[in-house]
Amino acid sequence: MVAINVTDRTGRKSTLHTAAGGGLMEVLRDNNLGIEAICGGCCSCATCHIFIGPKWAAKLPPRSEDEKDLLVATTSYRPDESRLSCQIQLTEALDGLEVTVASAD
Repeated sequence: MVAINVTDRTGRKSTLHTAAGGGLMEVLRDNNLGIEAICGGCCSCATCHIFIGPKWAAKLPPRSEDEKDLLVATTSYRPDESRLSCQIQLTEALDGLEVTVASAD
Protein backbone atom coordinates (compact mmCIF):
# COMPACT_ATOMS: atom_id res chain seq x y z
CA MET A 1 0.00 0.00 0.00
CA VAL A 2 0.98 3.58 -0.70
CA ALA A 3 -0.11 6.42 1.60
CA ILE A 4 -0.75 9.78 -0.06
CA ASN A 5 -1.04 12.87 2.13
CA VAL A 6 -3.28 15.34 0.34
CA THR A 7 -4.20 18.95 1.03
CA ASP A 8 -7.26 19.99 -0.96
CA ARG A 9 -8.08 23.49 -2.23
CA THR A 10 -9.78 24.43 1.05
CA GLY A 11 -6.74 23.43 3.12
CA ARG A 12 -8.32 20.21 4.40
CA LYS A 13 -5.77 17.45 4.87
CA SER A 14 -6.43 13.76 4.38
CA THR A 15 -4.46 10.58 3.90
CA LEU A 16 -5.41 8.15 1.16
CA HIS A 17 -4.23 4.56 0.95
CA THR A 18 -4.00 2.76 -2.36
CA ALA A 19 -2.19 -0.10 -4.02
CA ALA A 20 1.06 0.61 -5.82
CA GLY A 21 0.96 0.48 -9.61
CA GLY A 22 -1.90 2.84 -10.34
CA GLY A 23 -1.91 6.49 -11.25
CA LEU A 24 -2.08 9.35 -8.78
CA MET A 25 -4.67 11.22 -10.85
CA GLU A 26 -7.21 8.41 -10.61
CA VAL A 27 -6.83 8.18 -6.84
CA LEU A 28 -7.31 11.92 -6.37
CA ARG A 29 -10.23 12.09 -8.82
CA ASP A 30 -11.99 9.04 -7.38
CA ASN A 31 -11.77 10.52 -3.87
CA ASN A 32 -13.44 13.79 -4.95
CA LEU A 33 -10.47 16.02 -4.22
CA GLY A 34 -11.14 18.56 -6.97
CA ILE A 35 -9.24 16.84 -9.77
CA GLU A 36 -11.33 17.06 -12.94
CA ALA A 37 -8.99 15.20 -15.30
CA ILE A 38 -11.16 16.08 -18.29
CA CYS A 39 -8.67 14.55 -20.75
CA GLY A 40 -8.75 11.24 -18.89
CA GLY A 41 -5.04 11.26 -18.16
CA CYS A 42 -3.67 11.95 -21.64
CA CYS A 43 -1.49 14.90 -20.57
CA SER A 44 -3.50 17.38 -22.61
CA CYS A 45 -5.50 19.57 -20.23
CA ALA A 46 -3.79 20.37 -16.87
CA THR A 47 -7.02 19.86 -14.89
CA CYS A 48 -5.12 17.45 -12.64
CA HIS A 49 -2.50 20.03 -11.60
CA ILE A 50 -0.99 19.45 -8.17
CA PHE A 51 1.94 20.68 -6.11
CA ILE A 52 4.43 18.09 -4.90
CA GLY A 53 5.96 18.45 -1.45
CA PRO A 54 9.58 19.63 -1.75
CA LYS A 55 11.21 16.46 -0.47
CA TRP A 56 9.30 14.33 -3.00
CA ALA A 57 10.16 16.10 -6.26
CA ALA A 58 13.50 14.32 -6.63
CA LYS A 59 11.78 10.92 -6.30
CA LEU A 60 9.63 11.53 -9.38
CA PRO A 61 10.64 11.14 -13.00
CA PRO A 62 11.33 14.47 -14.75
CA ARG A 63 8.50 16.28 -16.50
CA SER A 64 8.05 15.63 -20.20
CA GLU A 65 8.04 18.64 -22.52
CA ASP A 66 4.26 18.24 -22.98
CA GLU A 67 3.71 18.26 -19.21
CA LYS A 68 5.96 21.29 -18.76
CA ASP A 69 4.19 23.22 -21.54
CA LEU A 70 0.78 22.61 -19.94
CA LEU A 71 1.97 23.54 -16.46
CA VAL A 72 3.69 26.76 -17.50
CA ALA A 73 0.40 27.92 -19.03
CA THR A 74 -1.49 27.63 -15.71
CA THR A 75 -1.99 30.65 -13.49
CA SER A 76 -0.68 28.85 -10.41
CA TYR A 77 2.49 27.33 -11.89
CA ARG A 78 5.34 26.74 -9.44
CA PRO A 79 8.57 25.70 -11.16
CA ASP A 80 9.78 23.39 -8.40
CA GLU A 81 6.43 21.94 -7.30
CA SER A 82 3.94 21.81 -10.19
CA ARG A 83 3.14 18.43 -11.70
CA LEU A 84 0.25 16.82 -13.53
CA SER A 85 -1.02 13.99 -11.36
CA CYS A 86 -1.83 11.96 -14.50
CA GLN A 87 1.90 11.65 -15.12
CA ILE A 88 2.73 10.11 -11.74
CA GLN A 89 2.58 6.36 -11.28
CA LEU A 90 2.41 5.26 -7.67
CA THR A 91 5.19 3.02 -6.42
CA GLU A 92 6.20 1.83 -2.96
CA ALA A 93 9.00 4.44 -3.10
CA LEU A 94 6.28 7.13 -3.00
CA ASP A 95 4.73 5.88 0.25
CA GLY A 96 3.99 9.03 2.28
CA LEU A 97 3.86 11.31 -0.79
CA GLU A 98 2.71 14.85 0.01
CA VAL A 99 0.60 16.72 -2.55
CA THR A 100 -1.58 19.81 -2.64
CA VAL A 101 -4.32 20.22 -5.22
CA ALA A 102 -3.63 23.37 -7.26
CA SER A 103 -6.28 26.01 -7.80
CA ALA A 104 -8.55 25.54 -10.78
CA ASP A 105 -7.70 27.69 -13.79
